[in-house]
Formats: sequence, structure tokens, C-alpha cells
Amino acid sequence: MKSILYSVCIGSLALALTAGGAQAAKDKRPERAKPQQRSANVHATRPANTGRTMSAHRNVSAAQYRQRSYAKPRTSSAFNRGARPASATPATVRERNLARNERMRERNSQEFRARRDVAANRDRNVAVNRSRNDVTRNRNTNELRARNRVAVNRERNLAVNRARNVEVNRARNANEFRDRNNVAINRNRNFAVNRTGNAAYYRGGNARITNNWRGDAFRGQRYAAFRNYNRQWHDRSWWRSHYDRIIFVNNGWYYWNAGYWFPAWGYAPSVSYVYDGPIYAYNGWTPDRVTVDVQQQLARAGYYDGPVDGVLGPMTREAIAAFQADNGLAVTSAIDEPTLATLGVA
Repeated sequence: MKSILYSVCIGSLALALTAGGAQAAKDKRPERAKPQQRSANVHATRPANTGRTMSAHRNVSAAQYRQRSYAKPRTSSAFNRGARPASATPATVRERNLARNERMRERNSQEFRARRDVAANRDRNVAVNRSRNDVTRNRNTNELRARNRVAVNRERNLAVNRARNVEVNRARNANEFRDRNNVAINRNRNFAVNRTGNAAYYRGGNARITNNWRGDAFRGQRYAAFRNYNRQWHDRSWWRSHYDRIIFVNNGWYYWNAGYWFPAWGYAPSVSYVYDGPIYAYNGWTPDRVTVDVQQQLARAGYYDGPVDGVLGPMTREAIAAFQADNGLAVTSAIDEPTLATLGVA
């Protein structure tokens, strides 16, 4: 009986030791083995006279550490990264998958809606651009037609006006040619008649070229410049100090006074004047310009056939005297205000 009990105890102890060794071999985590090693080290380094106390402390510390190690929750990196914990149930996983699928479905729906809007906008833009292109094409076509019509009408009007202008201008040119011939004929006739008449009149002594304006025919304000004219001799400084407008015309110096140009005798040495007397000027024009206008008008009237040079020489003065005698004017043989008014120059 004792041997049987002894065998049972020995077997139980062997089984217990075998189970403990297997458990220790299975649990290889460093935190499980660390307290025992630490306690052993501490026990080994302590003095011999404190063995009982250190043994009790070692046993308590190992038990407490083992209890804390087993009670510590698992906080692995995989769990912290969002991996499914070991305690997750299939229902939780299903709900999580359903939520994920719902989110994916919502995202796909938004992307589909955005693509559909892009396609709709593309179609709308294509339609709008097609309409605009049609409008632009029609506008260009209408403008081209309008331009063609304008060009055709221009050519038609040009042809019609060309024919009409030919007829009108033919008649007008014929009339102008006829008038010019008549003017030329009348000018030659008047020139010949007036030359003969004026020559006879001059021989009578009534229309001679003269510089004597003292008679009764030169009364009135319009002939005062001729009636009061006296030749004056002064040097250049005197003329400049008394008159502010002095010009050089036809190799002579003239000064401006009260609407007339007068020869400035003595302004420059060795200067002689073809005509010694006043020259009436309108608009302040120079003596040569006024003389040119008078020569042209006398030529049109048939009194003058000399050069139009702006020089009031004997031929021009003779023509002026003939014109004045024929029109009942005082014969000054010069350019005066009544003569210009009768000629239609001023």
C-alpha cells in the first residue's frame, strides 16, 4: 500500500514538473523570464546574513510582477494600426464591411454624377458653338452678298453715269468752247476798237498818261493820296523811324501809308522807279500783286496785251488810262480805288 501511494506521488510530481517545464518552454516572452532572473541576481548579490528577508522579497516581487504581466492588455502595433482585434465578432466585421461598401458606393455615385455632368456640359457647349458658327457663317454670307450687290450697283451706276456724263460734258464742252471763242473774238475786237479809239482820244489830249493830279477831276477823298503826293527824299534811318512797313518790290523800296504804297526815294542809293506815284492796295497786298490783278482784268477786257509781270510800266498805265476814260473815271493812269472797284478787283 505504501509503495502504491509512493508511486502515485512520484508520478504526480513528475507530471507536474513536466507540465511546468512545458509551460515555461512555451512562454518565451522576455517579460516572463525577466523577474526570476532579476530576483536571482539580486539574491546572489546580497550579503549572506539577509538571505531570509531577501528570499521573501524575491518571492513577493516575482509574484506581483507575474500578476501585473498577466493582467497587462495587449497593445501591439498591429492593433493600434486599426487591425481587427481578436475579440471582433463576425457581425462587427459585417457592419464594418457594409459601411465601407456604402462609402465606396457613395464615392462612385459622385464620380458618376460628375462624369455625367461633364458629358452633358460638353454636349451643351458643342450645340452652342455649332449655333454660333451658324450665326457667324450666315452673317459672313449676308455681308458677302451685300458687298457683291454694292460692287454690282457701283459698276452699273458707273456705266450709266459714264454715258450720261459723256452726253452732258459734250454739250457743256461745246458751249464752253463756243463761249471761249466768243470771248477771244470779242477780246480781239474790243482790243482793236479800243486801241483805235483810245489812240484817237489820246491824240485829242483828254486821256494822256500823266502824273499831274491837281485838276478839278481829282477832287474828293478817293483821290486825296494822288492830289497830295509829293516826292520825298530821305535816308534809310529816317524812313525806318517814320514808317514801320517798308518793302522791296520791282527793284525799288516802297512804304505803306493809309492804304497806299508810295516810293521811298533815298532809302537806297541808285534806285529809280518806273512809276512815281501812289498805288492803292486792298487787303494790304504788295504793289506787284495788285498790279498783276489789274493787268489780268485789263487783258480780259481787251485793254492790255502785254506781259503780266506786276510792273506798273507805260503799257499798263496806258491800258489803265484807256479803261478809265471809257468808264467815265478820272484819268490818273494809275491804280486808284475807283478803278479797282470798276474792274471788280477790290
